[in-house]
Amino acid sequence: MKTIVVRNIKRTEADLVKRLGALGVSTVHEAYGRFGLMKPYLRPVWTGAEAAGTAVTVLAQPGDNWMIHVAVEQCRPGDMLVVGCTADNTDGMFGELLATSLKARGVVGLVIDAGCRDVKALREMGFPVWSRAISAKGTVKATPGAVNVPVVCAGINVHPGDAVIADEDGVVVVQRKYATDVVARAEKRHADEEGKRRQLASGVLGLDMYNMREPLAKAGLVYVDEAEPE
Repeated sequence: MKTIVVRNIKRTEADLVKRLGALGVSTVHEAYGRFGLMKPYLRPVWTGAEAAGTAVTVLAQPGDNWMIHVAVEQCRPGDMLVVGCTADNTDGMFGELLATSLKARGVVGLVIDAGCRDVKALREMGFPVWSRAISAKGTVKATPGAVNVPVVCAGINVHPGDAVIADEDGVVVVQRKYATDVVARAEKRHADEEGKRRQLASGVLGLDMYNMREPLAKAGLVYVDEAEPE
């Protein structure tokens, strides 16, 4: 592994990121062909958290948050810090002080495939974090890693500048080169769902709205009435 910091990365356009964030993780994930969703063990550390930003990536050593400090300098307003580790780890690699530093640079949130601490403080300051674990276990600053290189975080390959959307449904990553297409698909999907929502609210059954009855019958589903007791 090269110990390197890549500067001046290309980022997904801010307007596209904003539109993706407004649509939410579930809609974006579906519009992206059910791709890009991080493993569900990544959870927001406080209820109601949501964020959308461009990825600044960190490859860190387990139990060592040195490279997170290095990455802060490379962050711009609207970025989301995404931290992957070279091995499984749940140590509390991120807390209130790093969040204060990131917030001062306009960073909108953090996704970390490791542990997080100082949850109460993070909630009070409104800094959203999605982490693998919550742990008070401290870390060291001993071994370099890398910043703004492709990293694997919770099972997804993340490139610097990708769009990252996170809420209570999870975290989804859209590659920069696909962002325009995914936005168009997601906005169309959202509009279609509004119409379906109105039909379902009026009492229409999903069985009929989605024309499920005929394929269900072909698949062998049979309805029978319960026999009256003798």
